[in-house]
Amino acid sequence: MKTKGAVLLSPEDKEWTVTDIDVGEPVAGEVMVKLAASGLCHSDEHLLTGASPIPTYPMIGGHEGAGEVVKVGEGVTGIEVGDHVVLAFIPACGKCRPCSKGLHNLCDEGARLLTGQAIADDTYRVTKDGQPVPQMCLLGTFSPYVTVHEHSVVKIEKDVPLHKVALIGCGVSTGWGSATAIGEVSVGDTVVVMGCGGVGMNAVQGAAAAGARYVVAVDPVELKRENAMELGATHAFASMEEAMEPVNQLTWGTMADVTIETVGDVQGEDLKACTDITGKGGTVVVTGMGDAAKEDVKLSLFELTLLQKRVQGAIFGGTSPRTTIPHLVNMYRSGQLKLDELITKEYKLSEINQGYQDMRDGKNIRGIIRYTEEDWAV
Repeated sequence: MKTKGAVLLSPEDKEWTVTDIDVGEPVAGEVMVKLAASGLCHSDEHLLTGASPIPTYPMIGGHEGAGEVVKVGEGVTGIEVGDHVVLAFIPACGKCRPCSKGLHNLCDEGARLLTGQAIADDTYRVTKDGQPVPQMCLLGTFSPYVTVHEHSVVKIEKDVPLHKVALIGCGVSTGWGSATAIGEVSVGDTVVVMGCGGVGMNAVQGAAAAGARYVVAVDPVELKRENAMELGATHAFASMEEAMEPVNQLTWGTMADVTIETVGDVQGEDLKACTDITGKGGTVVVTGMGDAAKEDVKLSLFELTLLQKRVQGAIFGGTSPRTTIPHLVNMYRSGQLKLDELITKEYKLSEINQGYQDMRDGKNIRGIIRYTEEDWAV
């Protein structure tokens, strides 16, 4: 199928190029999905900056999406044409050792995310001028159509707007789970969220829903601090330094029970700021992504040991796409999860570079590409 897609053509590219691509038919175990929308997540920005390794060029971006199944490959069960689905940026086979232990977010198929090779047959579903085009997270949602493995799709009911629930495939689940699953926020806890973009804002929502007494949002952008207060934060500050003394006073010196780091581009010194504001026996959840080539981290090993603090990484919020996505869809349906308020602006595919510039300029909580009949025409 000939369509459009936003790709990086070479390592020198500093913006996305919208160009003609071919999306292949689904083979055994795959489905083709007509997307309603794609989120503009910071993780795709890491492809532009070189912070995340790219297997080969050109490469198509995008890993947050939802849409309608239009074709089904041989052997697919539980999914049929017409079904509505959310794409999960982590595939879950249900059979590998991590999946058998309930760690679907650590499925062995996730190793393919760095190769772009299809789960079904180790080839590629997207091509340009006959040349293979790896799909970001095996999805490539910067195109109105995707052909993906059934392990990467989660069926949902048809009564929710697809362009809203698209965000659940990455940012919402990741942030929510970072608070509720990995962070294990409990009633009465004090929680600090460092970085309030598309992921951090949902860590705020998750912490508030879990019953935290104080949810402290930290972000240099005023718009994000204001929105965090509307989504469950009790306090908001421009920096960790600014938040330190208020957190000390709020907790009578015991400091944060859980600190969640959701900065778009994590730096080594961020970990020290997070551990400094975290109290005895507390947990620092590291959710934001850093440069794959950087290994230096700053923190006090003295305090880490003597105050028994824990630093814990998190992918997909430590939860299973199979259970978390339907759960959060139901929470949205019942009004317990806010999605509409996360979407600051909608863009056309041709406006993708403006969308990312708005993200860099702090004008968006989350921007989305909204696909229309014009995009779906083939």
